[in-house]
Amino acid sequence: MSHEPKMAKKPEWAPRIWQGCNVSAWTRLLIKNRFAVHPSRLYIAVIVTVMSVMHSVLGLLQTLIYGRAVNATKLAAPPIFILGHWRNGTTLLHELMIQDPRFAYPTTYQCVDPNHFLLTEAIFTKFFGFLLPAERPMDRMKAGWDRPQEDEFALCMLGVPSPYTSIAFPNSPPHDRDYLDLERVPAPALARWKGALTRFLQQITYKTGKRIVLKSPPHTARIKALKEMFPGALFVHIMRDPYVVFASTVNLWRTLHEVQGFQAPTHAGLEERVFETFNLMHARLEEGKRLLPAAQFYELRYEDLVQDPIATLQNVYDHLQLGGWEAMAPRLKEFVASLRGYETNKYQQTPAQRDEITRRWGDVIQRYGYDRPESRTQEPENAAVSHGM
Repeated sequence: MSHEPKMAKKPEWAPRIWQGCNVSAWTRLLIKNRFAVHPSRLYIAVIVTVMSVMHSVLGLLQTLIYGRAVNATKLAAPPIFILGHWRNGTTLLHELMIQDPRFAYPTTYQCVDPNHFLLTEAIFTKFFGFLLPAERPMDRMKAGWDRPQEDEFALCMLGVPSPYTSIAFPNSPPHDRDYLDLERVPAPALARWKGALTRFLQQITYKTGKRIVLKSPPHTARIKALKEMFPGALFVHIMRDPYVVFASTVNLWRTLHEVQGFQAPTHAGLEERVFETFNLMHARLEEGKRLLPAAQFYELRYEDLVQDPIATLQNVYDHLQLGGWEAMAPRLKEFVASLRGYETNKYQQTPAQRDEITRRWGDVIQRYGYDRPESRTQEPENAAVSHGM
């Protein structure tokens, strides 16, 4: 893409996500990537190694104290899954939905310290809030230990295979790509994946007692497996202009590779991977939609959400029969008011770049109406709220 937005600066001392790995997760990550840590990132690897031992010890302690109670915990209700490709607006939709006090969500601390958050979250987040930057580096959205986060990161910290592990070693061949859609994962490994996710949700339920709203873009390709795990689960898919999504996703991965990686990233093949992953994700999404009753699936456009978040979310509630809108609406209006003035990143594309996006993603572009001239804008003007992811 022609130019990249200015990133929020991440302090050099700020923790990396991999500092939440337990010993088995960290060892697996190193071995699969042949210990290919760049000398400039070696100090981070040393810190992660030391921290991984602590996480494993605390994890064992948590299991001893809470293990039986967690195992006996049943989810308050089937989860609500927010689906969508990266940069589609899933974070915004997640933050809007969790304004409902009936819902719980995985916090950033729980996702980067899933091994022992029942033991440590209250103490750590109280005294160590300064360790996190105030904004996310890729889009300047607010960050914090209590902010909602992707449960995919929790799986990574627990040593569960995930396509996100490629963030750590971006110059190595991508690993665990089969875990994007789970279709080719062997049955024993798939059972372990399901068990890890279920236990993580049990821990959140044990702590909160509430129905959980989850947001991880890879889940967009996993409807089949998630429906098998949680037959009554609800799914909300948010779509955004693919021309904007492509540029923004490339910027996202470049930023994560630079900030969270253990290598000096070359970004070789990055745009091609974005093209391929988008197509795979949407193919699996279409297959998954056919498996769901209409009452369990709802689809919306990012552009409509930012133009009128209150009305759009009310449509979600009505379709999924969530109830409680009268109590939710005032809280939602207050939250939306707090977001005014946020500006999304802007990208410039050449006609050739747009033509390539049209060629590679044309079916999806047409399916959602983004081939029409009035839809081919970066963001709606005079939006009530504007957010990036």
